[in-house]
Amino acid sequence: MPKTRTKFVCQNCGLESPAMYGRCPECGTWNSMVETLEAPPARKETIVRSRGAALSVVALDSVESAEENRHVIPISELNRVLGGGLVPGSLVLVGGDPGIGKSTLLLQAASMLAQAEPPVLYVSAEESAQQVKLRADRLGLGTNGLFVLSETRLDDVLAAVEQLNPSLLIVDSIQTVYLDELTSAAGSVSQVRECTSRIMQFAKPRQLPVFLVGHVTKEGAIAGPRVLEHMVDAVVYLEGDRFHQFRILRAVKNRFGSTDEVGVFEMADAGMREVRNPSEVFLQERSGNAAGSAIAVTLEGSRPILLEVQALTANSALGMPRRTANGFDGNRVQMLVAVLTKRVGLPLSGQDIYVNIVGGLRVVEPAVDLAVVVAMASSFRERPVDRRSVVIGEVGLSGELRSVNQLERRIAEAQRLGFERAIVPASPHGISQSTMNDMQITRVATVSEAIEAALGGRE
Repeated sequence: MPKTRTKFVCQNCGLESPAMYGRCPECGTWNSMVETLEAPPARKETIVRSRGAALSVVALDSVESAEENRHVIPISELNRVLGGGLVPGSLVLVGGDPGIGKSTLLLQAASMLAQAEPPVLYVSAEESAQQVKLRADRLGLGTNGLFVLSETRLDDVLAAVEQLNPSLLIVDSIQTVYLDELTSAAGSVSQVRECTSRIMQFAKPRQLPVFLVGHVTKEGAIAGPRVLEHMVDAVVYLEGDRFHQFRILRAVKNRFGSTDEVGVFEMADAGMREVRNPSEVFLQERSGNAAGSAIAVTLEGSRPILLEVQALTANSALGMPRRTANGFDGNRVQMLVAVLTKRVGLPLSGQDIYVNIVGGLRVVEPAVDLAVVVAMASSFRERPVDRRSVVIGEVGLSGELRSVNQLERRIAEAQRLGFERAIVPASPHGISQSTMNDMQITRVATVSEAIEAALGGRE
């Protein structure tokens, strides 16, 4: 068989070279040459047979749908994000900041799945087997059916997988394993890409699900080539502040499920603990009579979540006042401040404004706009919002309120948690008569009307 060789390819212009250049001689770009495996040429007789073979083109409506026999992990929040469990042969890339809990969560999942479908192989390329054992003992995890391999050479890892034939493979992390065929260091673009490709070619025919842990850059993206996220079947991020207790597991790509679902976990002494009802957790420390606080209802996938939006306005000592947002888009805060200044008449141009989503959840949907606006107005006027009210709606540049999707489901969740009033846009759609009979619905058409309804009128 022909021996596999390597070549260097410029990621900017595509120039191929047998030698490494710091600067591409074709386009002049620095540090763009990446080492790549050069596949051996196919045999001539193979090409002739493939060209002469009949193509099996079929109509899509005649193809029978295959049922997905997923591996259900006994962690419901993880299954929710994955779309119901692990699909055989799928590759799931898990990213997150250092110390956020990626290894802890996957070790818990490995331990639980090993009890139901042994064996499970945990490849720790960064820690020794003794260190993994210490973590398992600290978390109180069962280790029956769970095997650990401390190895960085990928060929040895795949040989061990071939011998053990596990039901699940975890590689922690993909940036620390390497192939002998490449001369570059582990973690380089070429090593990460080729190692992932080799694992994918190995796992797909064997129907072996794989978790790959990925390091992240200082910007929060998965380290390595962007093509890595295209190669795998699912990409999930574990988010949150390592110094706070809550963690959010969010899917940004999933070929076998929705990318809108999130899983909520709490970091405890026994590892990552599921939060089955995030709304109650996010609201449990809410202050009753504090100005600058409003309750919003966001929708993450099919799950409505109530959260507290806090805002603080203070006289600025700077020529350009601060606008700081935590868990909310800072540019959108700037827009909402402009709406309050222009359409409502609040003099916020000389105010430092801080917006915070309590609990570490990052919110991107516009249904939280009205809660942010009401919280800022509440802080500026020093008037608290009624603690039994929720505020839902999107704010337009003209100061009008726009309706949001699945409003009835949001209100039903608020009612279940004891709220008695909902301030919503004046649109007649989205709420049935039965819901209106069970909860007081206050319909408002503009931001000014919403602030008056939430704060009980102007001072």
